[in-house]
Parts: sequence; structure tokens; C-alpha cells
Amino acid sequence: MNSVFADPAAWPICIVAGLLTLAGVLLAGAKIVPTLLSDIVTLAATAIAGGMAAVLAMRIGDHPALYWMGGWTPRQGQAIGIAFLADRAGAGATAFAGLMFTVAIWFARGHFAGARNHFHVLMLLFLASQCGFFFAHDLFDMFVWFEMMSVAGFALTGYALRSPSLDGALNFTILNTIGAYLILMGIALAYARANALDFSAVRAIAQGQPDDPLLIAAFVLITTGFLTKAAQVPFHFWLPDAHAVAPSPVSAIFSGIMVSVGLFGVARMVWEVFAPCPVVRHLVHVGLMSLGCGSAVMGAVMALMQRHVKRMLAFSTVSHVGVALIGVGLLGQQGLGGSLLYLAGHGLIKAVLFMIAGIMLSTLGGIDEIGLRGAGRPIWPAGIVMGACALVLAGIPIGPLDAGAQMMDAQARSSGLHGLTLVIGFAGALTGGAVLRVTGRVFFNLGPTSGEEDAAPTDDEREHANRPFAAQLVPVLALLAVWVLFGIVFASGAEDFALAAARDMTLDADFFPRRGLPHVTPVLPWLPALIAMAIASADLNRHHIPDAVYGAFAGASRPAFRMLQAIHDGVIGEYVLWMMAGLVFLAGIAILGC
Repeated sequence: MNSVFADPAAWPICIVAGLLTLAGVLLAGAKIVPTLLSDIVTLAATAIAGGMAAVLAMRIGDHPALYWMGGWTPRQGQAIGIAFLADRAGAGATAFAGLMFTVAIWFARGHFAGARNHFHVLMLLFLASQCGFFFAHDLFDMFVWFEMMSVAGFALTGYALRSPSLDGALNFTILNTIGAYLILMGIALAYARANALDFSAVRAIAQGQPDDPLLIAAFVLITTGFLTKAAQVPFHFWLPDAHAVAPSPVSAIFSGIMVSVGLFGVARMVWEVFAPCPVVRHLVHVGLMSLGCGSAVMGAVMALMQRHVKRMLAFSTVSHVGVALIGVGLLGQQGLGGSLLYLAGHGLIKAVLFMIAGIMLSTLGGIDEIGLRGAGRPIWPAGIVMGACALVLAGIPIGPLDAGAQMMDAQARSSGLHGLTLVIGFAGALTGGAVLRVTGRVFFNLGPTSGEEDAAPTDDEREHANRPFAAQLVPVLALLAVWVLFGIVFASGAEDFALAAARDMTLDADFFPRRGLPHVTPVLPWLPALIAMAIASADLNRHHIPDAVYGAFAGASRPAFRMLQAIHDGVIGEYVLWMMAGLVFLAGIAILGC
């Protein structure tokens, strides 16, 4: 055992095996282990897993290492064993996941009275599968961890066992299962050509046969599955429905880290497996960037249209993860590093916002923005936190979200893609404006008092925390403290680590290397935040806007808004058709690039 802990390459298997073992123990003792003890043990396990991963990320440095389970190292050039890759990208992602799960479980205390230990078991399985996914170094085992994570997510979405939560879980299950089948089909095609599953072995075949149509088809299928998990247009339809009904601590995990897993998988596939194929690089640079821009714009517009706070935050997630997908599509280390940092900053802030939504549900008894007008005054500190997070989403020049956006913007500008700045600013302005509007209406009693339909909370919306407001706010403030620590105090170190993780993931290749200045500062860094404040103010004070002006704007925008609402109608069959349309789009881009 000492020799295992002495070898940093063996730490990933220790982390994953430890979490799975504890999940099994808690499940076996579900009827006898007190809930308080389960809380303590689960919190300790997730914190230790995250801490070990953080130490690993620092110890492994510039020397990523493979750990071959059972000693099954490659023989005669054939990799037949299962390997975990210990690198800064995987270790950093695991450390971040450990942090998010620790805070989410802390926040969840009291939410699930009478549920025994099943919630803790599912959360441990969820975290273990994410860690396995981050460290996996062959296609099929990556798929196995991906499916374990999905199954835990399905169960957690429908945990309340009410009709709306089960509907959301069914949507989540069907669409993500289709994505999983596509991944499995892609893996089969890659195996048929490479006769291997290890990343390095498949990459070697791609280097020898860069124009092989079977490998290109495999990449298209695998990427489509991962983009479904990342909730990118047009594969995103499951996310708002799942977020609207999942317990708030689970929603914090979904937006905070789970959707980022899909993007992490795409980046692994691009750089570590299929990058030698010119058609794949063309597909990534054109197709994925197009989907990223579409997700950023559509998600932002849909967020602004919502009155259900959790659905609004879910569409905001679609938008901001779309921005991060643009960074992957830039095909450069600076862009990928910016994407990783942006995802971390977004995850922290979005987890805070979903916990605020959970506080609203448990304290105010609802989640409808209109119905809760002015009801949040007794818990006004939560409103202050929500308003501050809205400004961060809008793009104020502080913290990891802004630093990641600037890194991606620098990569884009050096590649001649100056228009991406507008997409990033648009996404921030609209999503930040939507959250600011909710803050003003719910916590500060702003907005018109007539002409609005009050929506009474239903039993299906309520969450019972069994804890006072102050106790619920503590984990929220703890997560904000982490954001301040790594986003402001150690900002340069966080940026350097993101670049180092990107170098590990890209194997030091850079198809579109940055040129020019080492840093690009936006001309008006506060402009998106100012636009967000203007949007929120205009919406809250629309009764003061002249009818001619407001009517002209409403008339011009109503057809587009109605079309977007009609698309998101909850019909799973239509969502599947949109998924197939996205698959055809990516395949078409690949064919045009041949």
C-alpha cells in the first residue's frame, strides 16, 4: 500500500476505488448507518478525493504518467490493459469536481429527510464515475465511466419521485442514452480500424491514415455523444427540463461540473486521439465553433425569456458552455486553456446561483420570478450574492470567467477571428441581465405591480431544507470564497495552471499557435455588464417605457421568441429529431472538409 501511495501515477485508481468502496459500504448499511454519520463520511470522502487530486496535479508537473492496472503494460506495441493517465488536466478537473461535490453535499444537508443513505451513495457514484472519466486513457473505459455518471444523474434527477421530476429524468435518460449509443458506435468504428482502444494506439493509426473515413466517422459519432452531455445546441433540450425538476444541490452539480465533463471529453478526443486527421481539425474549427456560437446566442436569448428561475439558469449554462466550446474549436493551447479556466469560473458561479435558487425554494416556497415579486426581502443577503454573481456572468473584468474569456479572445484575435468577442459579450450581457432582473424583482420588489400573472408555488416545486436560512447560506459563501481565492488572489497562478493543463492535453501540439501580443485587453471591458444592467432595468421598468417604443421592440422580437418557445415544447420525439439534425450537420461539415 505504501508503494502505491508513493507512486503519483497510482493515485487516480486510489481515488476512484476509494469512492466506489465507500458507496458500497453505505449502501450495505443504508438501514443502520445514521444520516448524520453518512453526511460526515461522504463530506470527508469527497474532500479527500479532491485534495488528493489537487496534490497530484502539483506533484505530477510536466511528467504525466500512465498507471496500468494489474501490471498489464503494452507488449510488442499492443496495449491490451486498462490505463489511467495522471496529468494536470485530469487531476485538476478531478480536484474541481471534488470541491463541487463537497459543497453540494454540505448544502444538501436536511434536503432529503427520511431518504436514508441513498442520496450519498448516488453522489459518491456520480463523483467516482466523473473521476474515472477524467483519468481514463482508452475509449471504451471512458464510455463505461460516462455511462455510470449518466445512470447516477438519471436517478438524482428523479430523486423526489414526483411526476415532474420523473418526466425530467425520462427526458434526460432518453436523450443521453441516444448520445451514449452514438459514442459506442463511434468506438466500434475506431476499434475496427485500429484494433485497439487505447488513446495512443488509435492516435498512431490516425497518424498513419489521416484521411481514413472510418476514423472520421468515429470522431463525428463520439463527439455528438459528448456534445449531448455538454448540452450544446441542438443536443441541449434535456438540460432545462432536468434542471427545472432536479433537487437544487443536484442542479448545482449538473451545471457546475457535469456539463463540463462533455466538453472535457471532446477536448480529449480532439487532441489526444484524432488530431492527426486534417478533416477532424477542419470539423472542430468550423463545426464545433459554429455550434458553440449558436449555443452561446440561443441559450442567452432563452435565458432572458424565462420566468422559472432554475430553467433560466439552465439556459444560461447552455450559453456559457457554448462560449467554452468556442475555445476548444480555436485549436490552440491558449484557447483551450481559456476554455478550461472559463468552465471553472462558470462552474463556481453557477453552483452558487443554483444554491440560491434552492434557498428560494425552501425559504420562499417557490421558484417563479413573477410570483415571488418582493418575497425575497427577508433573505436579502441571498439577493446581494445573486446580484454579484449576475455581474460576474455578465463579464466584469474580475475572476476566472473573465480571465478565461480573455485567453480565448486573444487566441481568436491572433487567428483573425475578431468577431468572437461580440459573441462572448452578447452571451454575458443577456444571461447577466436575466439574473439581475430576477434579483431586482424577487429581492428588491422592483418591476410593475399590475398586468402580471402571479403563479402560486406548487408542492412539486417546494424543497424542504429543515435548516435556517443562515445555515443554508454558509456553503454558498464558502464557494464564493473559493472563487475569490483562485479568481483574484491567485489569479495568475490559476491562469498558468490552465495553460499547463492545456499543454498536457494537447501533447504540446498547437495547430493555430498564438501570435502577437501575450495578452489582449478588451476595449470596453465593462460594456457587457453595463448592457446587462440596462437590460434588467428596461425589463423591470417597462411600464415607464413609451408604448410606441416598447410595442415596436415587442413586435419585432415576438416571432423569433415564439419560434424558440415552440421548439422547446417538451416533446421528446422532436428533441431526438433535432439531435439527428445536429449529427447530420457535423457529418456534412466533415464531408465538405474531405
